[in-house]
Amino acid sequence: MSFKDIKFELYTTDPTGARRGSFTTEHGKVQTPAFMPVGTAGFVRSTLPRDVEESGAEVLLANTYHLGLEERLTTVKRMGGLHRFMGWNKTILTDSGGFQVFSLPDKEITDQGVWFSYNDKDKKDNDIESVKVSKKRERLFLSPERSMEIQRDLGADIVMAFDECVEYPTTKDYVAQSLIRTTAWAKRCREFELQKHQFLFGIVQGGVYPDLRRKSAEEITAIPFDGFAIGGVSVGEGYELMKNVTKNTTPFLPFDKPRYLMGVGLPEDILEAVGSGIDMFDCVIPTRYARQGTLFTRLGKLRIMDKASRKEKYPVDTKCSCYTCQTYSQMVLRYLFFTRDPLAETLATIHNLTFYQDLMKDIRDAIEDGNYQSFKRDWLDRYRKQNRI
Repeated sequence: MSFKDIKFELYTTDPTGARRGSFTTEHGKVQTPAFMPVGTAGFVRSTLPRDVEESGAEVLLANTYHLGLEERLTTVKRMGGLHRFMGWNKTILTDSGGFQVFSLPDKEITDQGVWFSYNDKDKKDNDIESVKVSKKRERLFLSPERSMEIQRDLGADIVMAFDECVEYPTTKDYVAQSLIRTTAWAKRCREFELQKHQFLFGIVQGGVYPDLRRKSAEEITAIPFDGFAIGGVSVGEGYELMKNVTKNTTPFLPFDKPRYLMGVGLPEDILEAVGSGIDMFDCVIPTRYARQGTLFTRLGKLRIMDKASRKEKYPVDTKCSCYTCQTYSQMVLRYLFFTRDPLAETLATIHNLTFYQDLMKDIRDAIEDGNYQSFKRDWLDRYRKQNRI
């Protein structure tokens, strides 16, 4: 089986280990370090693809677990794949479904795959299509081959291997056993024939145990994947353990391929991980926080429904160029949230997405200038000292 080249280019490396580069897919070049907004069921909630693109995003993430249901997958295929379905002509990455499946309480893990009950938290009682899906497929099976098949049909540019994501805490003995399964599954994923334009990333597991992380990294990187991810973080282990896992794992990942830290995160998490040599991030935090009325600013997080914003005529962030900050004051945005106008979530989402993309651009510029460490320190000093939450 022959493999393609994702055309990963490293432009420069900061003395801290932070990397500035890019990779190229059929749908364009992605500058790294990059943050991927999450469109779980195909769309970034409460906003338009146009607004997401204007935020500066060059790659989105969609979810195999949610999009793999028969009716949803059929709809995507009828549209000719995720790009046309989403109205997004830039790069798309799909995760394997492993994280979502392994967070379920009633899963049954075998060497062949995982049996689980589908639970759509967004399902409404009057959503006829969702009810029909739920009744028709109450018990589902996901294997490496099935995950690859779904992701092939979705047509994303980057596909993630199916792995076992263990929760925290988990005994070292169980994590060691799970690595055997994850490596075997990774090999089965690599043997699956994807579409010609698709790239496949492997996922390193190992819990919070450095020796198991190294073992997993050595086994997974021995398989000819196009990029490599660190999985099994943001599962309750906390900031310090997440930081240690990243630092202990990254040195064993290939220098010349993209490195992806899955499910991270908060701005401070991203800044720390970039210094460890991570190139890609994703998280629901900016969009989920936005819908709840929490906005990110260069002076810390702002809870828009607090009284402090009641008479504030300034925008959420005076240095932000997003549509929300250029058009509305804090008091108007607060009013929209209190009146439960859907526009509130849209405006907040536009701002948070732009904030994250602005942060990533500033990070890339700092790496190019060779002063990432001082940039990180100064940025966090402002952010933490004046954090309004």
